[in-house]
Amino acid sequence: MHLSENEGIEGKSFVVTGGLGFVGSALCLELIRRGAKQVRSFDLRNSSPWLHILKHKGVNCIQGDVSRKEDVERVLRGAECVFHLAAFGMSGKEMLQFGRVDEININGTCHVIDACLDLGIKRLVYCSTYNVVFGGQKIINGNETLPYIPIDTHVDPYGRSKSIAEQLVLKNNARPLKNDAGNCLYTCALRPAAIYGPGEDRHLPRIITMARLGLILFRIGDETVKSDWVFVDNLVLALILASMGLLDDNNEKGKPPIAAGQAYFICDGSPVNSFEFLQPLLTSLDYELPKTSLSLQHALVLGRICQGVYTILYPWLNQPWLPQPFILPSEVHKVGVTHYFSYLKARQEIGYVPMVTPREGMDSTITYWKQRKRQILDGPTIYAWLFCVIGMTSLFCAAFLPDTIWIVSLLRAICLFVFGSIWMTRLVFLLATLTHVIEGSYAWYLAKRVDPANARGWFWQTFALGFFSLRFLLKRARE
Repeated sequence: MHLSENEGIEGKSFVVTGGLGFVGSALCLELIRRGAKQVRSFDLRNSSPWLHILKHKGVNCIQGDVSRKEDVERVLRGAECVFHLAAFGMSGKEMLQFGRVDEININGTCHVIDACLDLGIKRLVYCSTYNVVFGGQKIINGNETLPYIPIDTHVDPYGRSKSIAEQLVLKNNARPLKNDAGNCLYTCALRPAAIYGPGEDRHLPRIITMARLGLILFRIGDETVKSDWVFVDNLVLALILASMGLLDDNNEKGKPPIAAGQAYFICDGSPVNSFEFLQPLLTSLDYELPKTSLSLQHALVLGRICQGVYTILYPWLNQPWLPQPFILPSEVHKVGVTHYFSYLKARQEIGYVPMVTPREGMDSTITYWKQRKRQILDGPTIYAWLFCVIGMTSLFCAAFLPDTIWIVSLLRAICLFVFGSIWMTRLVFLLATLTHVIEGSYAWYLAKRVDPANARGWFWQTFALGFFSLRFLLKRARE
């Protein structure tokens, strides 16, 4: 294609479903920057880290549910191009909410397609996933000739639903628009790799939280396993180029747009082991990746156990008190099986070439997370929490509760063996409590100077954990 930078964008109206998300908000801002007349962000959420800047830049943020046809029609009316990014079930607990996954990813896509046809919208760009062709098998430098994997062999409902939705989008390419004789709906699909960048809110926060708590216990697979990543700015560029590839005013008469009915793999073009890719980020935050590895087969067994436990807990998956599962089978495949693809077709047909290198992308991601870490309450691993909470609780039970309960009798026997008497056990508990109060008070005083926004959190965390917590605050004060 030989188009200007803003071809098909200047003076046009766009809708971005999932527009308050990480990629959606970046796309909205880029469309505004390139001169779009109107950009509407359509999202179920009414809050987002990017909401303020989107509104400041003139993006019309509309709340609604893509699974409700009337909401979709209301938002899409008057648009000239739609970027369909809204999705559900990509990772964690969401993966196991089968009904909601299909409702958003399949039914929602059907509503978007129908609205485009009914309202005379000529361009629809769908954001898909590698998982439409990847289901745990090894793929080296794959391309768009790979077939869809059978629907019943998908390891998670997200991949299955996105496969169905992508095929629906592409099969509706070149369908005549209703009430607009002679014009058609042109569609295409992008299949991005794992997305990263400053503000990414699905994978990286979960990985970093697990690393901070000391819950990344092993690597999965061997060091030769490689997969793709894509920086957010590169994906946004690909989405915009795909929309240009659907323009019908730059083609010979009777010839469809070059991107019409096509799917494209989008990545940075530098396949890498996921654990090696994340190493610089975690190291910069003073977290560590383990050196030990777990075989793919054993990791899959662990993933299936986690999946079984959380399936039993299905009624409570939306509850905030239920943590994210440790790992699920599809996540094991993503990090433990080699699968990477070529973006050659995207380069040849829509002109996609990554503008940000993996090194530059990771540097900006590291800078973001360093700044974010300074704004939040830092702390020790979960093992320090268990040691302090269980230790102090056990000491209190042994010192003050009656020994009519067998566990109290056992704890008291251990304390008598260690400290020699009940009064010494009580004295140790009281001294430990006093020490924690003093450390917590000092943490509150110090945090008032170095981290006033989290002063109360530092007090309570240090009161519970003592020096295990205080040392993180002292380190922040030195910095």
